[in-house]
Amino acid sequence: MVNVIKSTGEKEQFNEGKLRTSIIRAGIPKEIENQVISHIETKLYDNIPTSEIYRHIKEFLGSSSRPYSAAKYALKQGIMELGPTGYPFEDFVAKVLNKEGYETEVRSILQGKCVSHEIDIIAKKDNKKFMIEAKFHNDLGTKSDVHVSLYTKARFDDVSEKYNFYQAWLITNTKVTTDALAYALCVNMKVISWNYPEQESLRDLIEKSGLHPITVLTTLSQNEKQKLLDSHLVLSRDICQNPNVLSDLHLPKDKLEKVLAESNFVCSLG
Repeated sequence: MVNVIKSTGEKEQFNEGKLRTSIIRAGIPKEIENQVISHIETKLYDNIPTSEIYRHIKEFLGSSSRPYSAAKYALKQGIMELGPTGYPFEDFVAKVLNKEGYETEVRSILQGKCVSHEIDIIAKKDNKKFMIEAKFHNDLGTKSDVHVSLYTKARFDDVSEKYNFYQAWLITNTKVTTDALAYALCVNMKVISWNYPEQESLRDLIEKSGLHPITVLTTLSQNEKQKLLDSHLVLSRDICQNPNVLSDLHLPKDKLEKVLAESNFVCSLG
């Protein structure tokens, strides 16, 4: 029996079915699915971190006959790289909500009854307006705790009447604690985390939208990705639609061609 150590530090038995599900969900080509599983089985040892399994999968895909598949499997890690500030994450979530039919504004300063607040995202749809707290974490093992639900509700109470907000939302790229979720549901706050609620989680919304952050691209360096994020360019689709957005990076021709090829592959998944 081989155990794996999750990002939260929890230990669980290695489950091939769970690994296969993650590969299928990521859209890895069927012809290399079994090859990935076989490769990982050769790397297993007791108490292997899930992050190491992820790294082995990415490395294998990158050297396979379908190397750009690594970008699709990198979605979760790509979201984690929308930092170190939370601003790119806010921009990305706003784009995903746009795809769902919401009008959005990011980082609005509103004067409440008591103090002023920077609202991460304001979303509007069907004549209803929503105040959204977009909570970004750099570490997969970090959960949004009850304090996040509490201050989101307090902020909502201070601005809701003046600005006619219908509901407060908490959207996070990791998970929420049991208390955080219980409190949020008790006060009618909507919660969207990486894997909650079922079929409407952040992962589900991203996959349904077909939008992938530029941080999934394996052909760009971290510095190059950060330059694009700093200019508020967060979507791979932006590169597909207008390759000139890469001009400020001054990429060599051969690298530029690889970035565009990978971007077009990722865009074709949407």
